[in-house]
Amino acid sequence: MQTQFNSKVLVLGKNIDTDQIFPGRFLEIVDPKEIGKRCLYGVNPDIAGSFPKGGVIVAGTNFGCGSSREHAAIALIQMGAGVVVAESFARIFFRNAINLGLPLVTCSGIGAKVQTGDEVTVDIIAGEITLARTGEILSCPPMSEHAMSILSAGGIKPLFRERLSKGKPLCTDIYS
Repeated sequence: MQTQFNSKVLVLGKNIDTDQIFPGRFLEIVDPKEIGKRCLYGVNPDIAGSFPKGGVIVAGTNFGCGSSREHAAIALIQMGAGVVVAESFARIFFRNAINLGLPLVTCSGIGAKVQTGDEVTVDIIAGEITLARTGEILSCPPMSEHAMSILSAGGIKPLFRERLSKGKPLCTDIYS
């Protein structure tokens, strides 16, 4: 599993809701690749077409607010987002993203430190973001052991499949 991401960033604002990430009018789409093509359509319809694989999204507070649709996290993954860094995340979006295998990093003040096109390195285990332009290293809470176990497996479903195939109980050490 990739734990470091080095990329130019796409900076978004505060309160980017799930309808901006993946508009409700596209909910009848079931093919994940097609879902990815419409990612961030509510912000700018052209973003998904030029977003780099493994790219970094930086946002302000309350990223993923709004409805609880999993399509938002699926769209980000399929668009190619490697990690999303925000000042804060909506609770349900956070759980959906981790459960689907998309790393999220909370970093206070990140929005004021970078601009679209700046290059950063995000280390989700160390909880560090290095800004190439200034050399500054921002300290952020690292991924929890619980979240890392889900991300390492590729999501909650692959984790459960793996545990079942090894005859392990599904929930004992995961949620303790």
